[in-house]
Amino acid sequence: MVQPPDAASEFADALVGEIRHKYKLGRVIVGIDGVEGTAPFADELGRAFTRAGSTVVRASLDDFQRPRAARELRGEHSPEGYYFDRYDLSTLKRVLIEPFRMAGSTGFQTASFDAARDVDRESKWLTAPADAVLVLDGPFLQRPGLRGQLTFTAYLEGSRFGLAPEVIGADDLYQAEASPRFGASAIVEIADPQHPRRSFADSC
Repeated sequence: MVQPPDAASEFADALVGEIRHKYKLGRVIVGIDGVEGTAPFADELGRAFTRAGSTVVRASLDDFQRPRAARELRGEHSPEGYYFDRYDLSTLKRVLIEPFRMAGSTGFQTASFDAARDVDRESKWLTAPADAVLVLDGPFLQRPGLRGQLTFTAYLEGSRFGLAPEVIGADDLYQAEASPRFGASAIVEIADPQHPRRSFADSC
């Protein structure tokens, strides 16, 4: 017996339809931005793109972290360190975003660092069809240096309940610097992750 789609997958299918209506051909980079819930949402969206017939490449900003000594230079629990020092944005752009956008036979990498082991990952170069979709998740994807690099950005909003103080502090820095609600292609409320819903930049 075929199970009916749940609310999360239906939402993802609708969002994919919206993206594909705007961007029918060529490489598409979809950013799932936010400080919580980005990976499962991006996974669901990737499955929706696959259902729609697209070749999907998944990547996470957490696989482009810097070494622990650099991440924690300002202290292990520093909001400034979490925001400014945690991620290797130059490597992300050099080995993933820029070559992926070039399409053709250009190779790209979906990870550069193993944060759990605090070591570089062994390089693995991938290729994909000309109309492939990259779904990239992680925090601060609309910060200076990354804004404009993505085709479509979904900004996720949750309660922030239970997040570490340094994460909340880093998010406050991000809000002040980048105003991500106003730059996103779509705002998604995920207080209930199983029932995501659209929100709007001018809502209270």
